[in-house]
Parts: sequence; C-alpha cells; structure tokens
Amino acid sequence: MLEKDVLVIGAGPAGLAASIEAGKYGASVLLVDLNMQPGGQLFKQIHKFFGSSAHRSGTRGYDIGKQLLKEAEESDVEIWMQSTVIGIFPGNKIAIEKGLDSGEKEMVTMQAKKIIIATGASENAIRFKGWTTPGVMGAGAAQTMINVNHVKPGQKIVMLGTGNVGLIVSYQLMQAGCDVVSLIEAAPKIGGYAVHAAKIRRAGVPIRLQHTIIEAKKGADGCVCGCVIAQVDNHFQPIPGTEETIACDTIALAAGLKPTMDLVKLAGCKLTFNGPFGGYIPLHNERMETSCEGVFVAGDTTGVEEANTALEEGKIAGISAAEDLGLLTADAASDKRAEIWDRLHSLRLGPFGERRMIEKEVVMDEYKERIGTPSPIQ
Repeated sequence: MLEKDVLVIGAGPAGLAASIEAGKYGASVLLVDLNMQPGGQLFKQIHKFFGSSAHRSGTRGYDIGKQLLKEAEESDVEIWMQSTVIGIFPGNKIAIEKGLDSGEKEMVTMQAKKIIIATGASENAIRFKGWTTPGVMGAGAAQTMINVNHVKPGQKIVMLGTGNVGLIVSYQLMQAGCDVVSLIEAAPKIGGYAVHAAKIRRAGVPIRLQHTIIEAKKGADGCVCGCVIAQVDNHFQPIPGTEETIACDTIALAAGLKPTMDLVKLAGCKLTFNGPFGGYIPLHNERMETSCEGVFVAGDTTGVEEANTALEEGKIAGISAAEDLGLLTADAASDKRAEIWDRLHSLRLGPFGERRMIEKEVVMDEYKERIGTPSPIQ
C-alpha cells in the first residue's frame, strides 16, 4: 500500500499552496486532481490580481499558477492529474482512481497521515425554459474556452449575472473578440466590484438590472438563437407583459458558486450552512482542521472567496499538517499562522470582504461550541 505523510485533494490555488507548505517542511506529499493540468482557476485568470505585494498584486493568474507549480516541484510534491478520490475510510485509508483518461486507469489504495481537502467550488445552475439547449453554458466554461482552449464559445453572447465572475468573464469575452450583447441581473444593483462593472459600461454594453432570462430560443440547427428576458418584481418573479427577445448564439450563466462538499461528506466531517459563503461548508477551526482529526480544508471548499484567500488558507492547512507530523514546533506553526491570518484580515476588508471576515469567525466559534476536539474518521 502506498504511504504518504499528506494527501492533498484538489490542485487549485489552495491545494497547491497547502502541498508546497507541507512539502517544504519535509512532509512527503501526494497531490491529486481530476483535471488534465494543475492550477485550477489560476490558468483561466488572465487579469491582474488586486491587493498588496504580499497578495501578488499586479500579477496575472496564470503567472501565479506557473510560479506555484515551480515551487511544488522544488518541494518534491508528487502530482497525479486525471485522478480522483473515490473513498475515504477509517485509519485515513484512501481509494484513488488514477489516470482516468490516459488509457492506463488503475485503482490505488493508500494511507495518508494527514488529508487536506481543497476541491474548490462548482457553478450554480439556473433553470428556465430551454436551459439545456446547446449554447447555454456556465460562465466558467466560457472562460475556459477562451483563456485555456483559445476557442470562442460563440459570437453574440448574453451573460446572466453581474457578480465578479459575470463581469470579469464578460470583459474577457470582449477581449477575445466576442460581442457581449447584454448582461442580465435580477437584483436591483450590480453584485460585483465597481471597477469591473465600469469596464463593461465604458464598452457600451447594457446591464439590465431587475431582469432575468425566462427562455432560451432554439434555432433551426437546434442551438441557441436568442433569449427572452423579463423584468422581475421584488420577489424576483417575472412580470407578465415585460418580455423582450434578444438575439444571441450563447447564453453564459454566472449565477454564483457553491462549495464542493462530496469528499468532505465522505470523510464524515460535520457541516454548517452559511449563505455568504455559498451554502454548506465544513466546520473548521483556525488551523483549518475539520471535525475529523487529521483532515484539513482550504480554499473555496470552506466558503467561496477570492483566489488570494484560497492561497492563504492553503498555507495554513499545510503548516498545520506539518505541525501535527512533528515537522514544525507548535510555537513556530502558531507564529506562521498568525502572520497569515493578519494577511487574510487585510484581504477581507471593505464592503465585500468584511462580511466574510465576520462569517469566518462565526464558523470558527460554532466549531468550538459543537466540536471542541476533532475525532478520528469513523
């Protein structure tokens, strides 16, 4: 049976940061991910990061991804792509399906002294008449097509949602040569940062607030040829008689993200519901440890935030795993976590971040009340 000090599940920003941190203190680390290449969202992000130099301000996402991969190699992190964890059992035994699309698929069983789950988040679906028509896709899928595959998802695009994802992807679609016809938002105000919305408005793209899509129109080829929008009332219900048809060949949905809970549930970690963080999340403490002893979480798995936040939480999880393995003293680990928490507090300042800072404290307080001391995986 394969044995490792640390298994990290998910090779996005949080997983890479956790792997690097644990590896540089001497832990043997295996990092597994379902996708073809590591980096998660970073290689889709061509825009520059905000914040201070400590938060890699002014650096594009894909450059951060390249740097993290270099650091992972220097920390002797073993990486298995196109692999997925299908079982987590008592005694930290794990079943992994390796090489899913390589033609050399195999089942591997392993034992890890510590497990870090950093499986990120998935896009919320919005259902309306014709929502399964070819040409309706998630904003993340559209972003992958232009920034990773270098293929336009369509030529005339309607974006549903004005959170940061909807705003950023809309602008990137325009940079790729697509015609973003309109952004549609059910709320009475834009959900994302004003700086992103300003770019869209300067380009002359209309943002229709208090509207929603009620139907995707299907053309003779069976694909999207337009969408029907309508105004919504204060309860977000379409108002009869306000319907309007917009010609388009693609509808991109940016209706928010929800943390991916599959493996957290599989491990038996206790959950809590937190709306600002996207739904159900694992209870965790300031060490990023869950209710299951030796199982840590980081990144969007703990609540949907920014990539910078995921990087910092990944570092905390890696440090905590290294501490429990005896590779770091308690004092050294505590000092390093305190520095990172200070950076996280600065990241969570402002109208968007402050609410999440408060909610993170609520989650950790609930952990103290409900959990106290973690228990082994049952």
